[in-house]
Amino acid sequence: MQKKRFLFSGKETVFYFDAVFNVVEKIVSKEKAIIVTDENLFQTYKRKLKGFNTIVLKPGEQFKVQQTVDVIIDQLILLGADRQTTLIGFGGGVITDITGYVAGIYMRGIEVGYIPTSLLAMVDAAIGGKNGIDVGLYKNMVGLIRQPSFLIYDYSLLKSLPLAEWKNGFAEIIKHACIKDQKMFVELEQNSIPKYKKNPSLLAKLIMHNALIKIKVVQQDEFEKGDRKLLNFGHTLGHAIENMYQLSHGEAISIGMTYAALMSQQLKFYKEADRVIRLLHQYGLPTVANFDAKKAFRILLKDKKKQDDSINYILLQKTGKGVIQPLLLVQLQEIFKQF
Repeated sequence: MQKKRFLFSGKETVFYFDAVFNVVEKIVSKEKAIIVTDENLFQTYKRKLKGFNTIVLKPGEQFKVQQTVDVIIDQLILLGADRQTTLIGFGGGVITDITGYVAGIYMRGIEVGYIPTSLLAMVDAAIGGKNGIDVGLYKNMVGLIRQPSFLIYDYSLLKSLPLAEWKNGFAEIIKHACIKDQKMFVELEQNSIPKYKKNPSLLAKLIMHNALIKIKVVQQDEFEKGDRKLLNFGHTLGHAIENMYQLSHGEAISIGMTYAALMSQQLKFYKEADRVIRLLHQYGLPTVANFDAKKAFRILLKDKKKQDDSINYILLQKTGKGVIQPLLLVQLQEIFKQF
């Protein structure tokens, strides 16, 4: 196990890499912990969860809404949760998002920790303190930035992941490579999902490397005033179409990255859009989709990155170097017409 401490806006978060689930009992007693998870994980890991107070949710992005928040809060009250309680999100990005949000608002804030169970949550969703819920078609419209106390990385939990969830996680890993790490991009080109699954040490190294990329970005710009915006590569369009067409997060941002790479070709003279598209295909991710560009643009007008008549779009200067490109909405609308 590798224990690493990181400071975010005055609060320390401890990352337990290459750990086991039971580490949680050394951090917080069962009496003071309440675990939030979903029905699938609860059935799979009943033995691990034995003895913990547990709140079990229906699985899926469609339940990352205010109604679910209300249900969790009602159960917290019934369980007698107070300001000494630690809420623990045991699951993928949906669970960590909603758990972090509830922990931030219950009794004006209680401690929260995460045990991410998906590749996507380990490399992205559980890191950085962004928590929230969806409102209709609008992704993460309501939420807050508030750091967890700890994250426990138990790589054995990935064994139960279906292939679709591996693809989801690699979409975010490819994103990190595109915007921050040309060397990792080359490594990904030389490997594949089956190769990483067969080589636990290679996978553990990749997960930790990606976590550290995101940690470093967030430490430098926790509240998204500058470079943290780069992490939105592929997400502007991706979020607009994700709930429109019930796509997985990885599928949606893969399509978003494809179009962002093509826009980079047009606006930044980026020469390797085909290389990005080829890598996405290599990891089983979609790169094109027939979508309603007008509807997607209307949803995008509610995007949190919009500022008056413009929006910050993330493009590629070169492979491994993302840039923040302010675009006028009328300009973006013209580009969308080409889609």
